[in-house]
Amino acid sequence: MYDLILTGARVIDPAQGLDAVREVAITGGRIAAVEPRIEGRARQRLDLNGRILTPGWIDIHAHIYPGATTWGIDADAFCLATGVTTIVDAGSVGWANFAGFYDYIASRARTRMLAFVHISGIGLTYGPLGEMEDLRYGDPERTAFVIHHWAEVCVGVKVRQGGFQIGPNGVEPLRLAVKAAEYTRTPVMVHIGAGPPLPEILDLMRPGDIITHCYQGHGGGILGEEGRVLEQVRQARARGIVFDLGHGGGSFRYSVAKEALAQGFPSDAISTDWHSHSLETTVFSLPETASKLLNLGIPLEEIVRQTTAAAAAAIGRSADLGSLEVGRVADLAALVVREGEFTFADVHGEREQGRFRLDPVLTVREGRLYWPDDLRAEMEEARAKAHRIRALSNKNFAALGWKPGA
Repeated sequence: MYDLILTGARVIDPAQGLDAVREVAITGGRIAAVEPRIEGRARQRLDLNGRILTPGWIDIHAHIYPGATTWGIDADAFCLATGVTTIVDAGSVGWANFAGFYDYIASRARTRMLAFVHISGIGLTYGPLGEMEDLRYGDPERTAFVIHHWAEVCVGVKVRQGGFQIGPNGVEPLRLAVKAAEYTRTPVMVHIGAGPPLPEILDLMRPGDIITHCYQGHGGGILGEEGRVLEQVRQARARGIVFDLGHGGGSFRYSVAKEALAQGFPSDAISTDWHSHSLETTVFSLPETASKLLNLGIPLEEIVRQTTAAAAAAIGRSADLGSLEVGRVADLAALVVREGEFTFADVHGEREQGRFRLDPVLTVREGRLYWPDDLRAEMEEARAKAHRIRALSNKNFAALGWKPGA
């Protein structure tokens, strides 16, 4: 007797080289069988004919610490409505505010919530000021302590190397982040954009470290002055540096992506960089973000790989995430490829027409079913919270119904 059997779907599991119509059985929140035909009874049998069924999607870059940072969103319902079963906060937490994230966010969420711990002890608490303009906030030892003692949640170290975040400090914040990562044998995720030259950053990075915002268009990126992918970037990939999309509210430019793809340089992982300023302004979901690459010619199977197996590998969780291998946790995403005329936008207002859109249909998290329609009320509440923090961050007091001095 199985708890659930999912039938009729095209199952894509790049970690196992699987792409075929299969039935998937779940018992006790675990994958019990993946076969062309599963004999036996089930408490529930669900027909997913015409759908794609994959391992649960993994978003390795988001900001999900609401109420404690100027970027955080309440992401739980958004994830479960869009096929995302694991989401990683990328540096909202530093060592000084990690305990709150663990106690009140990660441990209470239905979605699996993990974290890159910022080398700045304050994380992203106060957006108007760069968190590493003052190097005294950088603390490799305390950062490493948190990562080591909460290893079930912490996957590595985050540092932002944009000019605004570091002030005059060059690559010194990255040096501190690498030190913390070496203590814990974890990767560093490095935000790039209008800061030190990218080759200078790459020189300090190690195999397995991650560049995020690989298609940003603010300077200091992967393209040189003549629009060619830098040789140092290709060399970095060859020695194991991971290049993550990290869309966000300011870090995906169609012209950069198209030029890089034309030169044979796709991303290694696709992530949203969901936060209060990108939620439903430039980023609507991980499947919608992935749809942009699908319409730029990235095959569907590669899209799934970048959001499952490759994402799991990037955060060092290939042993337990990113696959439908029998015995693993039953985290799955069911999606449909819509065909029509769709409009997609980057963060610079450039629009592209596409024939395809990936729409989430069902999320299975630890064997439990989550339907998008059932999560709408929760998402509306989360939208309202994000709107308030976005308006306050932008000093848009009119949107908050208040006038200073009135």
